[in-house]
This record gives sequence, structure tokens and C-alpha cells, in this order.
Amino acid sequence: MKTRQLIVLAVLGLLMAAVVRTSGRVDPVQAQPAEVAAGDRLDEAVTRLDAWFAIKWQADGVKPTATSGELAIFRRVSLALFGCGPSLEELRAFERDAQPNRLDRWVQQMLRDPRFAGYFARRLGRSLAGVEQGPFIVFRRDQLTDWLEAQLLRDAPWSETASQLIAAEGLWTDSPAANFITVARQENEELDVNKLAGRTVRTFLGQRIDCAQCHDHFFDTRWKQRHFEGLAAWFGQAQVTLGGVTDFATPPDQPAPEYRIIPPGGDATSARIVVPEVPFHPEWLPGTGSRRARLAAWVTHADNRRFERAIANRIWGLMFGRPLHEPVDDLPHPEDKPDDALDLLGREFRARGDRLSTLIRMIVLSAPFQRSTSAAGDADAAARQTSAWAAFPLVRLRPEQVIGSLFQAGRVRSVDQNSHPLIRLTRMTSENEFIEEYGDAGEDELIPQASTIAQMLLRMNGRFSRELGKVDLLTGPAEVLALSPDDSAVIENSFLMCLSRRPEAEELLHFQKQLQQARQAGEDQREAVVEDLFWALFNSPEFAWNH
Repeated sequence: MKTRQLIVLAVLGLLMAAVVRTSGRVDPVQAQPAEVAAGDRLDEAVTRLDAWFAIKWQADGVKPTATSGELAIFRRVSLALFGCGPSLEELRAFERDAQPNRLDRWVQQMLRDPRFAGYFARRLGRSLAGVEQGPFIVFRRDQLTDWLEAQLLRDAPWSETASQLIAAEGLWTDSPAANFITVARQENEELDVNKLAGRTVRTFLGQRIDCAQCHDHFFDTRWKQRHFEGLAAWFGQAQVTLGGVTDFATPPDQPAPEYRIIPPGGDATSARIVVPEVPFHPEWLPGTGSRRARLAAWVTHADNRRFERAIANRIWGLMFGRPLHEPVDDLPHPEDKPDDALDLLGREFRARGDRLSTLIRMIVLSAPFQRSTSAAGDADAAARQTSAWAAFPLVRLRPEQVIGSLFQAGRVRSVDQNSHPLIRLTRMTSENEFIEEYGDAGEDELIPQASTIAQMLLRMNGRFSRELGKVDLLTGPAEVLALSPDDSAVIENSFLMCLSRRPEAEELLHFQKQLQQARQAGEDQREAVVEDLFWALFNSPEFAWNH
């Protein structure tokens, strides 16, 4: 046996053998998440949601696919919440957990994991601040992301988060929510109130009204230009100074400045004052407070169905890779249709303090999330199943999910906040480099995007897949090869690490033969077979999709 393998065994034997083998010891907190308290259970809410889909499937004449395997569902959850597939350590612990409500308990534990907060904060941040760099100095995306992480970790109400963003005041570093405002600062040092109005409605109310900035909406006659202007006027008194975001301070004996619009071809003398107004239910506006605080209260009002439906649709999209209603930020008016799945999700969301954790748990426990991707053989029937959510929709992984899964598959233990600083630093730099080469999905990340030849070549021949699949000191393939008791275990552990499933009989037999032949040729050949196995799994279609 080579020296490096002896080192691997010496350093990792006691720590890792238990993880690779089914009967080993795992962190007891991770292996046994706490039971869900009776008052926190979502059984009745999920039953109502499933019943709605059952009626829809029957009405649409589609038959739902079978329930997916538990490890496949667990992989979907990990991809959605952590941005990577589960580790072998987590898969083994999940399988050993025989207590009731296992999936819900694990999801709740994952929602308390900093990996969830970090990944989800970046995803939500795209809808809040776009993907552009923003104005120099006064916009700090890292501060906004860190603040969102803290909000997610404490499971803060979404209405609280939204209100703090819309009405934020203070320095963009000391009051990170203010970056929602400062990202709209223009080169002339004024705020783009139109941008703020459009993003507020798209993000928090799920409707695109940008078209009404210049004229009445072409496709939705209920959105008038005056509605857009009235919403923009709520931001008209906001400004960014050296002291941060604030509303214009005026002497007590002088009126506050008003939002003015200069008509095309006009000048300041022809500007008209625009009074803040809302397009519907003005009675939801509080009588006191700053303009932005009053707008925030209107947006998040308990009777505003658009607010809960918008976030329910976005979270659905982040969990499935595809929103319930497309586009994610252009929902129909709720008055136009009877209650639907978004309303069922939204009501439970509101009843439980409008926390995102409620939406995530309901979605994971729902029948659509747990359907198999194996739709009907007939193309038309399969399309109807997927359209009706009677089959889990296959969606390509996002760039950070691809590199995250590659990096995690190159380790046996979970790469998290407890990992060695060098491992965490390596992952961060690898992710940044990979996304730069692979290509970012952009702000409209939930729009289906086809894979490019360059992306496929990067997975096939890029240094990331090559290095992470190499049998070398302290890599996952080296750990598996050194610590698995036999060839079958080597193959099984490799499949679990990369695809979160065990090999089919034909796959197992194929690689068993290769390993047996390599054993006779020497250890170098055996290592080469394992490296080829990881390369093949990394580049399989299964690896790149959210099956």
C-alpha cells in the first residue's frame, strides 16, 4: 500500500470509517433531529394542499407519478436549501433515523443550519437587489446578504424583513437593509425611484408593472401610469447622504419636498407634482409615519393577498427550480380567480407569523414535491403531468448548485461551518471561479435555461471535476477507496456521494469487474478506476439535474 494511503488511513480511519460504513457513529445531533412539537405540525395544512392538487389532477385528467425514493427527496431538499447534494455522512445518518416524521424533522434542522441561511440569502438577494454591482461605496451586497442570513437564521417574519427593507434608514454598513435603497442611487447622486417602485411591486407583490412607467399597461388594463407614478412618489423624499439613507429633512416651517416629474421635452418649470397613492385599498395605509414606512405597512398588510402569494410563488420556485405560476413575478390579480394552491400556502404562512420556514416545510411535505420525475412515456401525457405538478419537474441545476455538488461529492463529511477553514476557503474560491467560467443565471434565474457546450465541457474537462474526483490525499475518492471494506462498498459509496442513490445491478456489476481486473494490475490501476467512476458520475445527466 502506498504511503499516501497509509496516511489517509492513519489520519481519517477513526473519524471516517464510521461514516462510510452503515453501522458507524455520526454526530448524534445530526443523526437524531428533535421531534416536531404537536403545535408545530403541518399535517392538516399539507392535507388541504394535497387535496387541492388531487382535485386538479382529476379535473385535468392526469395521473400522478409514484412517490420518489426517500434519498431522492432528501437530495432535492439539500439542493434547494444548501445549494449542493447531501454528503455521504448526512445520507447515512438520514437512513439510520427511524423515528416518526423524519423528513419534517430533518428539514427543520436544515432550516437552522447556517448553510441554508447563506445560500438562501444569496438567492433572495437577487430579487431584492438584482445582480449588478451597484453604485460604488454606497452599495454593499455583502452587508445585505449577511443581514438576510441573520433574518433567515432567526426565522424572522417576512413582513418584518420586507418592511425594514422598504423603510430602511441609516448607513448601508450599519443598517444593511438600507442597501435595498442605495442600489438605486444613480450617477447624479439621486435615487431612481422608478426602479425602487418597480422592484418593490415585483418582489413583494409578485406583479410586473414596469410597463406602466411610461404608459398604461398594455396587457393589464388595471395598471395605469398614474398607479406607477403614485407608487414611485412614496420613495420621492428618500435620499442618500454621507450619513446614509434618510428622508429629506426640512425646517418645521417649510413643507417637505414633493416628487416631481418633468414631461418629455420640458424643464423644471413644467414639472408636475405627483402625490403618493396606492392602486387599491388605500384604507390599508396607516395615518402616520414616514412615507416609506406607510408604504411598507400597505405592502405587508394582513389583508393583502398579493404579499403572501408573491412569496409563496417565489419559495415554490426556489424549492422546485420552477415557480407554481410563471413568470415568478407576474402573478394574475387574485380577485380574478378562486382560491388556489398559493392561497392555501399563504394562509398557513400568515397564520404562523409569515415565516419562510412554514412555506418551505409545507412544500417539501406536499405530494407534488415528492412525486417521481418518471412521467408517462407519451410526450404529450408527460407534459400534462409536469404542467399539473403531477410529476416532479426536471430542472437543470444552477451554476452554484453544480459546483456546490461537485465540491461536496469530493468529500465524505459535510462541508459546512464546522469544516476546516482551508476547506471552506477552497470551496468559496472554487465556487467563484467556477461560476465565472460557467456563467451566472442572472436575475431572472427561474426562467428555464438550456445548457451550453462550454458548460458541458467545463464539467467534463475542467480542473474542478478533475481535481475533486482525483484519488489524492484527503479527497473523497481517496477516503472511499481506503476505507470501504470491499469493491461493492467502494461503488455504492461513490454513487451515494455523487447521485444520492445506490447503483443499479448492471452498474454495480460493470464497476465490480473493472475493480477486480484493476486489483490484479496493481493499486495504481485501482485508483484509476475509482477516478474514472467519479468522472463518469460527475458528468452523468443525472448529476446536473434536480431529479
